[in-house]
Amino acid sequence: MTVTSDTDHIVVEVRDRVATVRLNRPHKLNAVTQEMSDHLIRIIAGINDDPAILAVVYTGTGRAFCAGSDISTLDQYATPWQFRNRRDYCDALRECRKPVIAAVNGYAFGGGLEAALTCDIRLAAESATFAAPEVTLGWIGGGGMSPLLASSIGPSNAATMLMTGDPIDASQALAWGLISQHLPADELLGRAQELATRIATRPPIAVETAKANLRAAQNLPLDQAIAYERELQAITFATDDAAEGRAAFAQKRPGTFHGR
Repeated sequence: MTVTSDTDHIVVEVRDRVATVRLNRPHKLNAVTQEMSDHLIRIIAGINDDPAILAVVYTGTGRAFCAGSDISTLDQYATPWQFRNRRDYCDALRECRKPVIAAVNGYAFGGGLEAALTCDIRLAAESATFAAPEVTLGWIGGGGMSPLLASSIGPSNAATMLMTGDPIDASQALAWGLISQHLPADELLGRAQELATRIATRPPIAVETAKANLRAAQNLPLDQAIAYERELQAITFATDDAAEGRAAFAQKRPGTFHGR
């Protein structure tokens, strides 16, 4: 199976079991239209169904990661209810079963910040900036902004961003725990792809289960989260990959994993 994009506004490249998905609308700061969201939904579905792709890097072209939804298109929705029921790019990223690394190359504003928060790991260029500016326009984010931001940087820091709409730089984002690392812009994509490639060498069932378990842990009380984790551990322990991992450990050799 080959995952491709049927729009010039999203570029997909697959190498070493890693799909790099790049928003490619730099003249609009990679602001996303509904058409782009629809394409991304199909791209992520293809990635989920492709056993040769084991990790994803999500990034942007030019000086922006993503400036959120294209505001000039929002009045195209006939009613607020139609706007509420749309499926957008954050929904697409949430549906990805493979680990997703955000390589935040520039502005991550509004829905762009939500998209970064939806990814599993976030790396950023030193020049990147982050903001939740919707409040300055009279609304709030709707793609998981409040819960994901509060979970990532704490309620007080999240309130500061959500209620002022002011941007923070990459150094502040690192100090608050919004990102894992910032580095020179020319090193960002390579570092993200290197990390994704390393993850792609791990047993794929275990990696996908770890992702599912992390998502569940954010939504369950502690005792339930531990019980759920124990059940998932038992499931992964019964796989052929886990048996291969134990054999490889005993024989002091690298494991060969097949996702079964």
